[in-house]
Amino acid sequence: MHIMTKRNTVTAAAVLLAVATAIGVGLARKPAAAAAAKPAGRPVAVDTAGVTQSDVPIYLQGLGTVQAFYTVTVTARVDGELEKIGFTEGQTVHKGDLLAEIDPRPNQAALAQAVATRAKDAAQLDNARRDFERYTVLQPQDLASKQTVDTQRAMVDQLRAQLQIDEAQIENARTQLDYTRITSPIEGRTGIRLIDPGNIVHAADTTGIVVVTQVQPIAVIFTLPEEDLGMVGAALSAGPVKVSVVPRDGGKELDEGALTLIDNQIDPSTGTAKFKAIFKNAHDRLWPGQFVNARVLVRVDKRAMTIPSTAVQLGANGPFTYVVKDDSTVEARPLTLGQENNGMTIVTHGLDPADRVVTSNQYRLQAGAHVQANSPAPRAT
Repeated sequence: MHIMTKRNTVTAAAVLLAVATAIGVGLARKPAAAAAAKPAGRPVAVDTAGVTQSDVPIYLQGLGTVQAFYTVTVTARVDGELEKIGFTEGQTVHKGDLLAEIDPRPNQAALAQAVATRAKDAAQLDNARRDFERYTVLQPQDLASKQTVDTQRAMVDQLRAQLQIDEAQIENARTQLDYTRITSPIEGRTGIRLIDPGNIVHAADTTGIVVVTQVQPIAVIFTLPEEDLGMVGAALSAGPVKVSVVPRDGGKELDEGALTLIDNQIDPSTGTAKFKAIFKNAHDRLWPGQFVNARVLVRVDKRAMTIPSTAVQLGANGPFTYVVKDDSTVEARPLTLGQENNGMTIVTHGLDPADRVVTSNQYRLQAGAHVQANSPAPRAT
């Protein structure tokens, strides 16, 4: 019994060892099989774009305010009752158009009085001149003294001067009468009426009757950093400088004009200089007080190398872009950049004309990653 038990024990141990060995081999093969069965990582789907060479306009952009070319507060120049308003609020008026009329009767009376005074003094002058002529004839015959002749000559001169005063008073009265008809001094657009007919107006009033603004042409005052003065000055010395304006929130261009003025000083508190551009504003898209973005065309870079701005990334060492290589992997290429315009950025160093760059999904990429370029969307027919 003892011998049989020992033999059975040895046999059981051998069986257990064989089973354990088989299990160990199986476990060792599973990771290798799993590794062999695991598929390779999928390429990252990206959009790409080629490097282009073209003439690129270089713009400087600043915040600006639209200002009327001329602004006039129309006020009364004589006292009186406002009888008539000759404009409609918001109406476009021309120079010389009637805007308002003040009761003219007091000024008409003053003019008539000045004319009558001149007639009286003219009659007196005529009589004095005749007396002087008589005394001059009688003096050689000792029928008139020299003193009488001299006195009469002085009277003629005095009345002649008085007649000149009368002429000036007539001109002044006529001018005051003309002031009762208030006309537009410029061509422009009227604003809100500031006073109603029936009110008494005075020459000393400052509120006025209406404000007229000239909006065709119109001006835009904008600022640029002082560092840009050199470029703008160089462009202006070479010829007319185009300026375009767009709304504050972007969008379609409102108008295009020309730079007319660089202010003669820099604001030390902001480090900016003021510029003035004039626009025809033929379609009334610009309005006084409106905020706009002004874009100054300072030069055109010929045959500049550009890529979409979406391809430019910013890393710890500066700007870079992912370049797709022939084996469909990407390389992080450092860049030296120029100006950005309309979604395209000038690259002055770092790319070749034949390179293609990644424009989407860059956050999923790193150097050496495999990519698959998306097919471009079909063009609309």
